[in-house]
Amino acid sequence: MSEKLKLKPPVVVILGHVDHGKSSILEAIKDLKIISKESGGITQHIGAYQVEENKRQITFIDTPGHEAFGAMRSRGVEAADIAVLVIAADEGIKTQTKEAIDIVKKANIPFIVAINKIDKPNADIPMVKRQLAEKEIYLETMGGKVPFVEVSAISKKGIEHLLEVIILVAEMEDLKLETSCPAQGIVIESYLDHNKGPIATLIIKKGILKKGDFLATDSAIGKVKNMEDFQGDFLEKAYPSTPVSVLGFEQVPLVGELFNVYENQQQIQEKEKKEINIKENALLLIIKTDVLGSLEAIIHMIERIPQKNASVHILKAEPGQIDESDVRAAIRTRAKILCFKTKPNKIAKDLAQRQGVKILNFDVIYELIQAVENVLRRMIEPEIVRSTTGKIKVLEIFKAEKTRQIIGGKAIQGFIKRGAKIDIFRQEEKIGTGKINTLQQNKKETDSVSKGSECGILFETAIPLERGDILESYIEEKIKKEL
Repeated sequence: MSEKLKLKPPVVVILGHVDHGKSSILEAIKDLKIISKESGGITQHIGAYQVEENKRQITFIDTPGHEAFGAMRSRGVEAADIAVLVIAADEGIKTQTKEAIDIVKKANIPFIVAINKIDKPNADIPMVKRQLAEKEIYLETMGGKVPFVEVSAISKKGIEHLLEVIILVAEMEDLKLETSCPAQGIVIESYLDHNKGPIATLIIKKGILKKGDFLATDSAIGKVKNMEDFQGDFLEKAYPSTPVSVLGFEQVPLVGELFNVYENQQQIQEKEKKEINIKENALLLIIKTDVLGSLEAIIHMIERIPQKNASVHILKAEPGQIDESDVRAAIRTRAKILCFKTKPNKIAKDLAQRQGVKILNFDVIYELIQAVENVLRRMIEPEIVRSTTGKIKVLEIFKAEKTRQIIGGKAIQGFIKRGAKIDIFRQEEKIGTGKINTLQQNKKETDSVSKGSECGILFETAIPLERGDILESYIEEKIKKEL
């Protein structure tokens, strides 16, 4: 095998502000016609496509630019080896450009700046370079290390150069082709086809995905029944960096989830049981929504809820009506069903009523998230904080019985109250516990004694006391912890 064949094709993500030409650039690259799949100039899903340059394959992921799809865009970068940051020469850096820069930096992947629309009369390339420098992005011509290309998606000027730079960066990254392990990858698109069932677009990161493989993400399991490439051709197997559309998931997996291949279905089910056991003290959720966009927004907001003292584990999340399998999963795992702008079908509704499964309905995402937070707060056990209130030194043992003793003592610190809980210390070592039943001072009963006072005590304990023992009184407070 030649050295080039040993290299993994780079997976490239296109990022930038809305209307700066991301989709136009992809259309110009081998006429992928991305625009025909858009609504209002904003891509409504993440798609993946492959082209060839200098006998090297390049996989492109198109991520949406609109801020409503921030979570999807961020997850798209996780699948990529290289990012292309598109900036319009006539407008420069905008809000979503800044977001894209932050995403790329967080993902820690190499990126290329593509300055688009250079043929516009008001194009100002020096302005773009200055703005990038202000964001601590220094292009190669300005003494930095970030490669950049000047392009025009309309005239296709610079597009070939962009592909060449992508290949050059990929070769510098030395992306190795790993095929000896079970297939792993990432879900970059998913939806429910009402005729075929759940469909997922996967990018393979390593290993070879084959028809018939058992695979699972955190939210869905399945078997590859059918696999197609981006042009709709059927595949028996797919190699790293290949985008494939897979039919065979039992539920719609979440965009951004990692998938793994297993030897058989039993292995998957054991993994699923292990996940539930690990999260047995967590809030288990089944989420159904009207559309995938709502689902992505809800998942993104749930992930942002602080989960230090209580956690959320999403067993299942997909668009569509609540069906019988959702209710049975809730019965089996005691998960809560959250329903956003959708409803259960009749069978599911009847089963839920018979089994006492509560389905929570929401029309506002904020109210759904608030409900999740409230449940988490109720799950958090309060922290027990102990405070020492006082100490008594045992001076005399007057009477000793099996479970109680009458003693004389002196308060040497703080105060002691009747009914107080007591730890018994002998030579600084705790040897037992007890309770003060009765307190006397000057042969009269009292509610408490303070430092310096001598007292008589009817003390309940199974530990035989000795002179010199220290009785330490304490109180316990329940402190509510935050999320």
